[in-house]
Amino acid sequence: MANQLISEMGLPKSIANVFAARNIRTAKDALSLTEFDLMELVDMGLTEVTSVLVHISERVSPPHQTARSLLQQRIQNEQLAGHLPTGLKGLDEALFGGIPFGVITELVGPAGIGKTQFCLKLSLLASLPTRHGGLDAQVIYIDVESKFSSKRLIEIGAQSFPEIFHMSGMAQEMAGRILVLRPASLAEFTESLQQIKILLLERRVKLLVIDSMAALTSGELEHGASKINPLGWHISFLKSVAELSRIPIVVTNQVKSQSSDEAWRYNFQEPLGVLCAVGTRRQDLEDTSKYDSHLIAALGIHWAHAVTIRLILETISGERFIKVAKSPMSPALAFPFSITSSGISLLNDDGIEVVGQEISTIHCHGHSEIIHSDTLQFHRQ
Repeated sequence: MANQLISEMGLPKSIANVFAARNIRTAKDALSLTEFDLMELVDMGLTEVTSVLVHISERVSPPHQTARSLLQQRIQNEQLAGHLPTGLKGLDEALFGGIPFGVITELVGPAGIGKTQFCLKLSLLASLPTRHGGLDAQVIYIDVESKFSSKRLIEIGAQSFPEIFHMSGMAQEMAGRILVLRPASLAEFTESLQQIKILLLERRVKLLVIDSMAALTSGELEHGASKINPLGWHISFLKSVAELSRIPIVVTNQVKSQSSDEAWRYNFQEPLGVLCAVGTRRQDLEDTSKYDSHLIAALGIHWAHAVTIRLILETISGERFIKVAKSPMSPALAFPFSITSSGISLLNDDGIEVVGQEISTIHCHGHSEIIHSDTLQFHRQ
C-alpha cells in the first residue's frame, strides 16, 4: 500500500502532476515528508498540503475496525469454516455449531467418564450421509488403549438413527467408513502419522480421533524418557494437519494428580470466582482444598496451549457434567449429561455458567481412577 502511485489515488490531475514533477510518486514518498517540507517542495499552502496528505493516508491505510466488527467477522469465519455437530443441542449452540473444523478439540476427564463414548458418537456422525446431518465421510480413529468397540458403535447408531441402521447392510457400511489404527507406543504413533497423511489425501477423511494422547506418552515416561515436552513435534504436526486439511481433530486426555502449589499453572482463568459448575457455592460441595493434590489435565501446559477447544468431563456429587473450559468464542458453560444406549445425552440444554477457578477445575467426586504425575499410570484408590 505504501508503494501505491499518487497518480492513481484520485487527486486532481494538477496536484498529481506537481508531485510527479518533484519526484514524489508514491504514498511513501509523500508521507515520509513533513507538511512544511511539502509546502516548500510543491509550493502549496498548509491547508492544501494537509488535505492532500489526509487523502493519501485514507487511501493507503487499512480501514479501522471496532471490537464488535472483529467479533462478528470471527464468528462468520468460524461458521464458514464448518462444524461437526455433536447432536447435543445445548453444546452445539455454545460452540456455534459443534466441533469446529481446522483446530484441535480436546476431551479431558477421568477414566470411565464417557470420553470414548463421545468419540464413538462423533465418529458415527461424521460417517452418516449428509441428508441425515452427517459429513458422509471417512474417519481415522487412533485407538491407543484398545477401547474402540464396533459393537457399541452400532448400538449407538441403531438407537440414535434407527431409520438408517435398520436398513439392510447400512450398519456394516457405516462401520466400514471408520479406519482404526492401534499404535502400541509413541514411536509407532509417530510412524503412523505419515500413513495418516496419505489417507487424508487418498480418502474422504473428515475427522481424526486420537483416544488417548496421554496414553501414548505413559510408556515413554515409565521407561525413563525425557519428560520435557515429549509431544512437541506431534503437536505441531497435528495442528498443521487440522489447518491444512480443514478437518476437526478430536483428542482425549486423562487427568493426573498435581500438588496444589503447582496446579495454578494449568488454569486458563485467574481464580476470581467462587461459584461451582452446578451453581452452588464451593463450600457447599466437598472441600477439596484440604487435600494435598488436585486433578488437572495430563500432558502439561505446552499441550494445553496447543488445543483450541477444551471440554472437561467431570462428576460433581455423583452427577456428570461436560464443561466448555476453553474456547476462543464460547462462554464457559457446564451441561449435565448421562450415558445411555444411544451414547451421551444432555439432561438440560440450558448450560450453567461457570466462573473463575471453576472453569479449569476438574471434579472427580465418585470416580476412583486417576493418574499420578510421577508415572502417569492408572491408580485405583
